Amino acid sequence: MSAVSTQAAPTSRVALGVLAALTAINFVNYIDRYVVSAIAEQIRVEFDLGDDVTGLLGSTFMIVYTVVAPLSGWLGDRIRRGRVVAVSVGVWSLATLASGSVDSVEGLLLCRALVGVGEAGYATVAPSIIADLFAPAERGRKLSWFYLATPVGSALGYLLGGWVGEAAGWRAAFFVAGSPGIALALVAWWMHEPRRGAHDTEAVTAPVRMAVAWRTMIASYEWRVTTIGMTLMTFAIGGIAFWMPTFLQRRFELGAGAANTLFGGVTVVAGLLGTLIGGSLGDRAMRRDRGGYFRVSGWGLLLGAPFVLVMPLVPGLGAALACAFVAEFLLFLNTGPLNAALVGAVPPSMRAIAFAANVFCIHALGDAGSPYLIGLVSEASALAWAIAGCAIPIAIGGAVLAVAARRLRDGAPGPA
Repeated sequence: MSAVSTQAAPTSRVALGVLAALTAINFVNYIDRYVVSAIAEQIRVEFDLGDDVTGLLGSTFMIVYTVVAPLSGWLGDRIRRGRVVAVSVGVWSLATLASGSVDSVEGLLLCRALVGVGEAGYATVAPSIIADLFAPAERGRKLSWFYLATPVGSALGYLLGGWVGEAAGWRAAFFVAGSPGIALALVAWWMHEPRRGAHDTEAVTAPVRMAVAWRTMIASYEWRVTTIGMTLMTFAIGGIAFWMPTFLQRRFELGAGAANTLFGGVTVVAGLLGTLIGGSLGDRAMRRDRGGYFRVSGWGLLLGAPFVLVMPLVPGLGAALACAFVAEFLLFLNTGPLNAALVGAVPPSMRAIAFAANVFCIHALGDAGSPYLIGLVSEASALAWAIAGCAIPIAIGGAVLAVAARRLRDGAPGPA
């Protein structure tokens, strides 16, 4: 069934209201995603797990998230997207609540898998809604506001999990994290649905078949480069985000509350600044040439890689947190620009499936396995060296984006 609408573009007030609702949901999305990282050490101790099995708590979520994303994107191009968002939020919130009631690691892995199902439905359609709310010239900045939830929600997940977990146990942390999503699911159900392609000059066609969509995306140089760069970055960031609170607890003998407060505080400040500045820089750079989004993102990753390398190896807590702050600021510069590039890489009628395919690639080849792989390396050597190794894919991703920026600036996008 086609979901192409004839309604007019939303007013500024309505558009900002929908953006606010989607951003609030995204905050809860990242709280639920990262609360498990804050309490991973407590879970490991209670169930007597190795680092490799503990890493599966992060990898299981991402594996399922990755597998479900293409189906969610396919649905998002065909039915009312607000309904997809509402059901998705409800599923992951109930699964988070259920996580606090399990009595085995197998039950916890199942709940984390269901969180992945819900979050996949949301992540693939929400950016396409925002793309239809705002004109292309301001999408980078508006998507940056939406993706502020990445650092802020992640930080809140660390803070909430750390303090609630330390005060009342890891089960209570899941109960607190899962509760707000139930109310937000109701908000999403009645949310305004913008017309697809409302601010685009290109005519909106009926949703295309999956095979045609994949061929169109793979033929797009911008989609390919964005996905490659994001995949390499996501591998590293996903592993770092899962393991850093545990690293701080072990290396500097901190409690769960203190470790997560420190890392969460660094994440929220560096992420806020990096995301907002990156969105503004990206829109400004794109006014100069087609490679602007890639140039800002690529140099952010290239400059951030050395700080990721030394972050777990420096001797003092203050130095480690300072490196983490600079690294996160530079890495979060890419958030708005790369997602804006992704929006513009395909026709309006297939944006949800384009995001879904991107989600599939960046997580299947990125952070679906990195928490587990870092756990394996930690078991074989040390957690510090496992985290430091994440600088390698970040640097490669930055180089890919920087080269693409130069080619687009020079009008030579490379082979189709």
